[in-house]
Amino acid sequence: MKLMIMDVIEYTTSDGPGFRTSIYCSGCWHACKNCQNPQTWRLENGHAVDVEELYNQVVRNEMADVTFSGGDPFYQPLGFAMLAKKIKETTNKTIWCYTGFVYEQIVNDPKLSVLLPYIDVLVDGEFVQSLHDPDLLFRGSSNQRLIDVKKSLKAGFVVDYDYNPFYISSEIKEKNRIF
Repeated sequence: MKLMIMDVIEYTTSDGPGFRTSIYCSGCWHACKNCQNPQTWRLENGHAVDVEELYNQVVRNEMADVTFSGGDPFYQPLGFAMLAKKIKETTNKTIWCYTGFVYEQIVNDPKLSVLLPYIDVLVDGEFVQSLHDPDLLFRGSSNQRLIDVKKSLKAGFVVDYDYNPFYISSEIKEKNRIF
């Protein structure tokens, strides 16, 4: 199977925590005003890449986790589900995914929801310029949520992803006498 993508960026730090391999897909009909990637809206602006080729690129980069962005990966859910499943079966990489859909739309749509079981964190919702906040981590506007997909699927409702970039483990605190 092939996916229509715009680019693959390795070692990025803007699409989730740590180093990431970000796959920017083409195709998005949300057309958010002031979108940062309007060139990705048209599917035909991208180029076809085999899922296996993308998988090989992702696993070659041992230090980086994975992000699906775009465009909107949920306009190609089967292909991205195939890729994500293979990544999850063979690595311990986390997968983040950006979408203009909201979680509730995705989980209730059999065609879209095929990708959800393989996603660790979903950044959902359209970008809304009037809600833009440059201080938000990994989001453009305050309506967008960081969702812990595994916990949400298990609970049956949205569970926020608890991200704290300033977390210091108790072991480190003890070792360094930080209280």
